[in-house]
Formats: sequence, C-alpha cells, structure tokens
Amino acid sequence: MSSTTHPTLVPADQPQQTRRLAVFACALFAVVIGQLQQLANLGQTPAEFAADSDATLKVVGWAFAIWGPIYLGLIVYAVRQLLPKTHESEMLRAFGWPSVLALLGIGWWILAAAWDAEVATIVLIFGSLSVLLIPLLRKASAIRALSKGDRDRWMTVYPLAALAGWLTVAAPVNLLTVATGNGDLPPALPPTAWALIAVVLAAGMGLLVTWRTRVLAYPAPIAWGLIGVFAAEQEKGNAVLAFGALAAALVVLGGSLAIALGLRPRT
Repeated sequence: MSSTTHPTLVPADQPQQTRRLAVFACALFAVVIGQLQQLANLGQTPAEFAADSDATLKVVGWAFAIWGPIYLGLIVYAVRQLLPKTHESEMLRAFGWPSVLALLGIGWWILAAAWDAEVATIVLIFGSLSVLLIPLLRKASAIRALSKGDRDRWMTVYPLAALAGWLTVAAPVNLLTVATGNGDLPPALPPTAWALIAVVLAAGMGLLVTWRTRVLAYPAPIAWGLIGVFAAEQEKGNAVLAFGALAAALVVLGGSLAIALGLRPRT
C-alpha cells in the first residue's frame, strides 16, 4: 500500500519538522562540500587521497562517477523533507536521524581526506555505512511490504540504499589504502589475499541485504564498484584480483536479480 494512503499517516509535528530540516541541511552539506573543498584548494582531493596508497585494492577513476546519481538521489530525498504534502511515515522516521549521521559522515570524510586524517576517514566511512545498514536491516520487512510505486520506496529507501551500497565497497578500499600506506597490512596473508577477502565480504553483504530487503538499489553500486576494481586491477596486471572482482560482481548482479525479482531456477 502506498505511504500516501496509509491510514496512520499524519502531518509532521515540530520535532519531526526539526528532523526534516536537519536532513535537508546535512544533505546540502554532503553534496556541496566537495565542490567547496576544491574551489578553496583545501588540501588534497579525494582522488589524490585514494591514489596515495592504492597498491592493495584500487577502483578505476571512472567508477566514482556514480556519485552523480547518488547525490541526485540524496537531493530528491532531502527536498521531499520540505514539501508540505509529505506526511510522516515509518520510513521517514526510521531513516531520518540515521541519514543525518551518514550525510554528515560522508561530508566530513571529504575534509578528513583533504587534511590526510587517515584514521578519521576510516571511522567516518564505516560509521556512515553502519548507521544506514541498521535501519535497512531493522525495517527489512516493512521495506519489502512497500508497493512498487510507493514514494517512500523511491524517495527514501532507494537513495539511502544506493549510498550504503557504494560505501560497502568504498569502506574496505579506504581501510586497505590506509593500512597499505602505513605499512600496517597484516603479513599473515599477501596483499592480494586481503583484497580478495574485502571483495568477497562486499559481495556477501550485497546479497545479504538484498535477501532481507529485496531492494536492488543496494547491490547495484556494489556490483559497479567491483567492476571498477576489475578494470583498475586489470590495468595493474593483477589478473587474480581483477577476475576475482569481476566474478564477485557477476554473482552480486545475478544473485540480487534472482532474489529481488523472485526468480527461481527451473527444475
């Protein structure tokens, strides 16, 4: 049933309006801070930060173009908060304050990367991912119950799930980049093995969350990021990691489509 006709929906009261304004302000901050950082020439760019020590696990540059659609989705999510006809719903309440934390986190990540605050980048990116995964998993049954045309599905769940999906790839890449640069990568396994573990974990998380929510907006950025790993590692000549990432991307794509669309193998 569409959230616009749900009998329990009521206009937002003052605390809810405060939450909505916070979502809008933090989304605006997250979207524009990168441009402001570059215009002010404040420290290094995110690309320069990522390229500093990406010998263990690298994502090709063009893959980061996904931030365009992600930012667009976040803008839609944020603007909807201010529309007077947007009534309160379970999804808006569940994702409201967690999204504030996530939006602040990805915005502050830009500044932490600019200042080369490596530990801060790890905390911020994993923290942003965690606060989005919690409501996605806690409200999985309610998300599955949303109709295909429900505005909460398209304007709340999808934008935030897409952000969480990309962070699922970006977070381990960030961790391995910092660990490699500081010489902290555990010697128990070779670097390629650590990278493959990160790839498998990202793919597994993609399938798990899709199984719970049936939302394709989450695994799609994961598959995209893994294809970006394939392209980058192939250029570096690391065939094992490149084709491992490609295989993981195909598993995520095929598995998530089968889960979300309810496909079953023929017997």
